[in-house]
Amino acid sequence: MMMSTFFILVARYFFILPILVLGVYFFLQPRKEWMRLALFAIPAGVLTYLLGLLGNHLYFDPRPFVVGHFQPLIAHAPDNGFPSDHTLLASAFAAVGMFWSVWLGIVLWALAILIAVARVYVGVHHSIDVIGSMVFALLATMLWWALFRRFSRA
Repeated sequence: MMMSTFFILVARYFFILPILVLGVYFFLQPRKEWMRLALFAIPAGVLTYLLGLLGNHLYFDPRPFVVGHFQPLIAHAPDNGFPSDHTLLASAFAAVGMFWSVWLGIVLWALAILIAVARVYVGVHHSIDVIGSMVFALLATMLWWALFRRFSRA
């Protein structure tokens, strides 16, 4: 019972933590770094979102509770589960964070993985949904990092 309550809380609300962690990190940086970080983070986030949207249209994965005919631990619409929006958001912040600080990346990826596990545990996503979200975030951020470095030197 205690374990279920923990995962319900994580699955519902922990997506806010990566936003807060990266936000605090951002404001603790010197002001001259703010623009550079924003110019990296915002397009990386948009690219991640677009990849997620594309994935949602190209691959349909019914939610576990629809396929397994059970009641999930949290209420959810019986729509396409791919990719996991909560995991996509947390992974986007983690991917951005890892390019600025190893420790920041570790903390944010730990949160993203915890959120992913919780979303699967409560029965609203399959593993492919959360793994796909993490891959999309990594691919989009790595692509933007390559472009960002190239253009920021010019």
